[in-house]
Amino acid sequence: MTEAKPPRLKAPVGTCDTHMHIYEKRFPLAPTAAAVPPVAPVSDYLKVRQRLGIARTVVVQPSAYGTDNTCTLEAIAAMGTSARGIAIVDTGVTDAELDRLTKAGIRGIRFFMLKGATLPWEMLDTLAARVHSFGWHTQLQLNGRDLPEREAQVKSWPNTLVIDHVGRFMDPVPVDHASFKCLLRFLENGRTWVKLSAPYESSKHGPPDYDDVGPLAKALVKAAPERMLWATNWPHPGWTNERLPDDARMLDILLDWAVDAAVRKKILVDNPAKLYAF
Repeated sequence: MTEAKPPRLKAPVGTCDTHMHIYEKRFPLAPTAAAVPPVAPVSDYLKVRQRLGIARTVVVQPSAYGTDNTCTLEAIAAMGTSARGIAIVDTGVTDAELDRLTKAGIRGIRFFMLKGATLPWEMLDTLAARVHSFGWHTQLQLNGRDLPEREAQVKSWPNTLVIDHVGRFMDPVPVDHASFKCLLRFLENGRTWVKLSAPYESSKHGPPDYDDVGPLAKALVKAAPERMLWATNWPHPGWTNERLPDDARMLDILLDWAVDAAVRKKILVDNPAKLYAF
């Protein structure tokens, strides 16, 4: 699942991958799972870390496992103090369980609002408030084109907000599009962060440059470099071996999206260290 060619960008010491998943066959799929995920154990991911020069990792609970966070917690434990996690819980979760998850390294709740979603929109307000008292942020993935209609609801949440995958505009929009302007408005509140990751999830132009997503990423970096994050999105669920994105390219693309080395260090090291409390 890894490629031999190293990235051109030499990752600075402390580089953090803020979004990846672990999948193993021994964990049951949730009834809401949209597809059977690939087999992607910690041992394979550690090879990616070594190849790219990654020192820290945020393990994100896959939607395929629903609210059973066991696989994610085991992955965090396997990587020790170099890992944090994002969980999925529903309104039946107890305070004792939230406390246990926090102590195990969980720092946020995942709201995945695409095909295979575990949670309904109607549940999110209650959950955002619940986890806020444990210091968790909310991590949101949706079609960025839908952001304006959800703007008021999302802005009502008390938490720090993290938006996935350059906003995941499907299809990519121009920078003057109303939905992208909405994302820029979120950045004005000082507590919204964006992951510069997985351009292949929305790009129509494709590799190697994903140049229909690039202008959006560059505009985000310009607007709030201190709240941009980077991620591999390994193992790229939903993508076949023939079309599997190159992990090295996912790092190298920052050479184009954030041309200043000091800004790249913020994105790769300083920003995630602050958000995830490394």
